[in-house]
Amino acid sequence: MSSLIRQLARRTLPATVSSPRHVIQLNVVRRVPASRTYASRSKAKSTVSFVPGSQLRFDSEDTRAEYAKTDVKMTSVVDWFRKEVAALETRASGRVTPTLLSPVRIERGRGQTVKLEEVATVGIKDGSVLIVTVFDEQNTKAVEQGIYNAKLPHIVPQRLDSRTLKIPIPKPTVEARNTLVITTSRMAEDVRVQLRKHHQTSVKKGKYEKHSVELEEFQRLSDRHIAEVDKILAQTKKATGSK
Repeated sequence: MSSLIRQLARRTLPATVSSPRHVIQLNVVRRVPASRTYASRSKAKSTVSFVPGSQLRFDSEDTRAEYAKTDVKMTSVVDWFRKEVAALETRASGRVTPTLLSPVRIERGRGQTVKLEEVATVGIKDGSVLIVTVFDEQNTKAVEQGIYNAKLPHIVPQRLDSRTLKIPIPKPTVEARNTLVITTSRMAEDVRVQLRKHHQTSVKKGKYEKHSVELEEFQRLSDRHIAEVDKILAQTKKATGSK
């Protein structure tokens, strides 16, 4: 089960996110708090009190466009992280769903492959057994082989009849849950690094003055997305009973 989690964590990331398997090589980056206070000549300003992005009053159209563009990039990174963590959590929690077989590809000859859902349906029996029903019994052998080829740990198909396969799913181990937390933590730090890079790129491009509203708003944007990453990680730890 734990090796499956590691395998999923190595899946291809979007262009804006570096692969989690390289996270170990990264220098430890200091965690950015959900909000940050900046000193000014008059009075310190907290990013928490800033207006929403839809109400920003930037003087420059270019600045507004850059802000929106950066927000989209950051949202994409966080959404990717949320989706990957959900997939890892499903497997480590022991919840049996058809998505456990989503990596499976079936060979149709001449190098052509299709998704499992295109040649079969996947159901659940007794809460712990996946039932694969092939549309055409001529494809049963290919489906069975495709499941083996996916090399999903603890996923072993058993034939019930000419069109049906059953796959008992074992309960998750403590090791699997611990691996989930470790993997998620590494992914979270990688995502934080990407968010900071987007923030720094936008700020450098704008060449804004020190203590300017623009700098404060871009920092607030970065803080908000990093806080969302922290929240996802905290929820994962809580779900697995980790601290």
